[in-house]
Amino acid sequence: MLHLRLALRQLWGDEGVDCSGIESDALAPTGIYFVSHGPTGHDFSYLRAGSAASRMDPAWLARGPAAILNTCRILHVSGISLAISPTACDTAFAAMHQTRSAGAQVSFDSNLRLKLWPLDRARACIQHAMALSDIFLPSLDDMTTLTGLTDPAAIVDWAHRGGARLVALKLGGDGALISDGQRQEHLPAHPVTVVDATGAGDCFCGNLLAHMAQGDTIFQAARHANAAAALSVQGFGAVAPLPRAEAVQALL
Repeated sequence: MLHLRLALRQLWGDEGVDCSGIESDALAPTGIYFVSHGPTGHDFSYLRAGSAASRMDPAWLARGPAAILNTCRILHVSGISLAISPTACDTAFAAMHQTRSAGAQVSFDSNLRLKLWPLDRARACIQHAMALSDIFLPSLDDMTTLTGLTDPAAIVDWAHRGGARLVALKLGGDGALISDGQRQEHLPAHPVTVVDATGAGDCFCGNLLAHMAQGDTIFQAARHANAAAALSVQGFGAVAPLPRAEAVQALL
């Protein structure tokens, strides 16, 4: 696991990511997941129990990492962080409260993984996280499972009623539906040959938030995110196919 930690830090450093806020837990492994491919698409298996991230608790956050939240523009939280342990869930909620108190924005991706927790708890925790979020980035499949709704516009309205100010609903091969509570805009998917959709949603979220952090509206940012996600599905894996800004711009 030491080799994995070093490799990850090397990868992030090569991409210009500031790693000063990353902590390592010498007593726990890095959480990992495995992706297998079959006739119906990709399937995930998880090795997250007892991982370093699962050992997070609010007291750890208060001892130091909370200070970073006072300087960030956007905190992004994944539903997986809520699912891996009760203390990790509590820590995520504490971080969201801290960020809002500091005047920054909170982003949340539902990332529903029922292999990690039961549906009833997932529904309650995800709805609470959504209420704490300025920017909600769910997928259509997640929301249909959680709410029973299938119409994208109805799901977006449901999210706004639940407290989300801005919503970008990921529709897979149908693109994305973007809303600021006043208007909705559908962005059709770019026509590409899909090889592997692993990480496409994360690619979408990362690009959208990066552009919003630079001052773009959610509608402007989503156009870049939609193009980046389309390019990311043309190769295997969640990292290697991620496009550079030049490739995204060329597709727009």
